[in-house]
Amino acid sequence: MSYEFTRYLKESAGITEKQLEQLQQRINTKFVEENEILLQKGQVCKQFFYVEKGLLRFYSVDRKGKENILEFAPEKWLVVDRASFYFDEPSEFYIDAIEPTKVAVLDEEFINIASEISPQFRKHNERILQNHIRHLQNRIDRLIGKNAKDRYLNFLNKYSDLTLRVPQWMIASFLGITPESLSRVRKELSNK
Repeated sequence: MSYEFTRYLKESAGITEKQLEQLQQRINTKFVEENEILLQKGQVCKQFFYVEKGLLRFYSVDRKGKENILEFAPEKWLVVDRASFYFDEPSEFYIDAIEPTKVAVLDEEFINIASEISPQFRKHNERILQNHIRHLQNRIDRLIGKNAKDRYLNFLNKYSDLTLRVPQWMIASFLGITPESLSRVRKELSNK
């Protein structure tokens, strides 16, 4: 079992040592190579991934082959295709590693058992879901109503350390702009 994920469960989700003993066999740790795919379009998502070290991304690919990044998942983040996981539907998305990554892998049984034995975990899981919805609403609002500069400034606020870990084209994809537009925004900000 993973020390980082165990600490997360204790500190953030209120899991006790005794409850942890019941969950240990449901938690697996996996090392993921750079560019390794954890979820492919068309697969049913059966796992959550908690990033202990490294970086994952959650994205789709359009008909023209363009990648559209919806989320980056650095250390201490959870990533999952919720629609596929909860509704048992084929995924429209991919999850892969941007760099070598260590993840805790959680399945539906883990979520069910943890929710059953810990009201604190159940409440924490609900809060994570509501927070995810809040972030998606804000992201949609930014994509519709904000200019490239504001989107980039928000990106820097949310993912402050990723500019050195992620290629510029991926940041542009996340922002919904071209790499050239991102270059212009960065140049404008550096001149100020």
